[in-house]
Amino acid sequence: MPALDRFLAGVERRAFLTARFATGNADEAHDIVQDAMLQLVRSYANRGEQEWGPLFHTILQSRISDWRRRTKVRNRLRVWFGGRNEDDEADPLQNMVDNRSPDPPGQLRDKQAMAALEAAVSKLPHRQQQAFLLRVWEGLDIAQTARAMKCSEGSVKTHYSRAVHALREQLEDHL
Repeated sequence: MPALDRFLAGVERRAFLTARFATGNADEAHDIVQDAMLQLVRSYANRGEQEWGPLFHTILQSRISDWRRRTKVRNRLRVWFGGRNEDDEADPLQNMVDNRSPDPPGQLRDKQAMAALEAAVSKLPHRQQQAFLLRVWEGLDIAQTARAMKCSEGSVKTHYSRAVHALREQLEDHL
């Protein structure tokens, strides 16, 4: 299954970022991505390579929705039983050194712009966030995005348009 291994390796980082945006927690994101990958391998490894992308993103978005539902229930229970939220741990990817560019000011600008983009994307409503990440980062077309999000193509267009407009407003200083 080298083709499936290559597919999973190619989609892993972007899937992690998508899940981390949705959850706000690196550990939860890793679990969601791993679960989605296992489900793809178990259920759809025999499908054609061109089908893996939309199938994987459908599974990933379903796992994120499941996580959101479970978290909502857990938070309700915490309120009733007086529980407290755990502090988020530092993201290990943020601490990695990038040796590709010798231009520190350029690196700083890029890092600040990426941090601003991540913050802006994380503030988007969930459906806008999904549409933006699937269309822009994953390169899915409208029909594939609609299947992954389990909605109509018109809804994808609306969510994507609203996301782009909101991001443009929030990131005008970095454009």
